[in-house]
Amino acid sequence: MPTILEQYIAQHPGSAERYRKAVGIFPGGVTHDNRYAEPFPLYITHGLGPRKWDVDGHEYIDYVSGHGALILGHSHPAVADAVVEQMRRGTHLGACTDEELRWARAIMNLMPSIERVRFHSSGTEATLMAMRLARAYTGRSKIIKLQDHFHGWHDYAMAGSDRPAPGIPPEAWGSMVIVPAGDLDAVQQAMERDTDIAAIILEPTGAHYGQLPFDVPNYLLGLRQLCDQHSVVLIFDEVVTGFRASPGGAQVRYGVSPDLTTMAKIVAGALPGGAVGGKSDIVDMIAQRGDPEWDNTQRVYHPGTFNGNPLSAVAGATCLELIASEPINQNADAMADRLKAGLNDVFTRTEVSGHAYGIASMIHFTLADGDFDHEFGPDVNRRIKAAAATPAVSSIKRGLQNRGIDIMGRDALLVSATHHEADIDQTLSAFEATLAQVREEGLI
Repeated sequence: MPTILEQYIAQHPGSAERYRKAVGIFPGGVTHDNRYAEPFPLYITHGLGPRKWDVDGHEYIDYVSGHGALILGHSHPAVADAVVEQMRRGTHLGACTDEELRWARAIMNLMPSIERVRFHSSGTEATLMAMRLARAYTGRSKIIKLQDHFHGWHDYAMAGSDRPAPGIPPEAWGSMVIVPAGDLDAVQQAMERDTDIAAIILEPTGAHYGQLPFDVPNYLLGLRQLCDQHSVVLIFDEVVTGFRASPGGAQVRYGVSPDLTTMAKIVAGALPGGAVGGKSDIVDMIAQRGDPEWDNTQRVYHPGTFNGNPLSAVAGATCLELIASEPINQNADAMADRLKAGLNDVFTRTEVSGHAYGIASMIHFTLADGDFDHEFGPDVNRRIKAAAATPAVSSIKRGLQNRGIDIMGRDALLVSATHHEADIDQTLSAFEATLAQVREEGLI
C-alpha cells in the first residue's frame, strides 16, 4: 500500500505543477506562511458552502474556512450578490459612503462595548493601531503581551513569539512586556512594577484562538479588574473570535468588556478588511477637532487607501446582519459540538492518545493526553506544543486531504454554519481511517 505522502503526490499532480512554477515567483512558493506545505500545497479553484475543489478535481469538506473568515461558508449568495451589486456602483469611491455607516452600525449592534470604530485593511493593521491608540491615550509607552499570543506580523506583535524575527530592531521590543499566558499574578506584578504600562493585548480565548487555553472567563475578569485598578487599556484581539465565539465575540460570550477591540476576517464578510473599536475617548484620539495644535501635533494620524472600502463594507454589513438575525452561530456551534464529540470518540475507540477541544466553532485536536477544555497552565501548553511538532500531525493533515478533508493549519477545524451532520460524519470517518494509516506507518 502506498504511504500517505505517496498518495498525496499521486493524487495532486496539478497542484505539484503549479507549485513548481510558484517557487520562481513567490518567496517559498506561497503568498501566506500558513499555506506553505511539503512537498507542495493544494491549489483550489472554487468553493460553495462547506466545500471546495482543487485543480485536480478533488472535492473537500473545508475547515480552513478562509483562515476563519467564512462563518457563512463559501460564496454565500447574499454576500456575493451584495458585492456584485456594489462593484457596479463603484469599487473605490474615494469618499465617505452610506456603506461604511451601515457596516459600523452592524458591528456596534453586536458588540455593545464599541462606541466608536475605525476601519483598516487587515488584522495586523488593527492591532498596530490599537497599541498606538492606547499609548497616545495614556501617555505611556509599554504594552503587555501574553507569551505565544498572535496579533499579526508587525514589529510589536512579534514580541513574545516562539519564532525568530529577523529584520526587527531589538529597540522595538523594549516597549513590550511579555508575561506567561493565564497567569494573573504575573500581570499584576508587571503593572505594579512599572507605571509606564499603557495596555495589555491578548486573544481572549487563549493563544491561536484557543489552541493554548486558559481559564476563561475567570482570567478575563481578573484582567478587567487589574486594568481598572492601574488605568491600563484592555485590548481584546477578536480578529478570529469576533462574531465566532458568539455573535458578539468572546467579550459578549463571557460578559467582559474590553476598552478596545481589534477585528478582521468575519467583520469584513471574508473580504479584506479590519477594524478597531472601543471607548469613544480612546478611539477619538484619531479625530480631528479643528484645533491646529491638536490636529497637527497630538492626534493619532491614520490614512489608508482602502479604509472602509465599499466592497468590504457591504460584505461585512451583510454578513453581520445575517449573524444578528439568523441562527448562524448556533448552527456552526452545534456542528462543532458534534465534531468535537466524534473526534474524542475516535481517539477513545482506536486507543490513540489524543483529545479534541475548543470553544464555539473553533475546534483543535492534539495527540497529547488530557481534557483541554478544563485543563490549563504552562505544563498543558508545553504538552500541546510538543505534540503539535511531531511528524504524525503533518501526516494526519495530508491523510485527511487525501480523503477529501482540509483543515486549518495542521490541527484545527473551523466550522461554518453551512456544515451539516453528513459533513461531520464524513469527516469523522476520514479521521478514523487516517489515524489507522498513520499508525500503520509507525508514527503513533
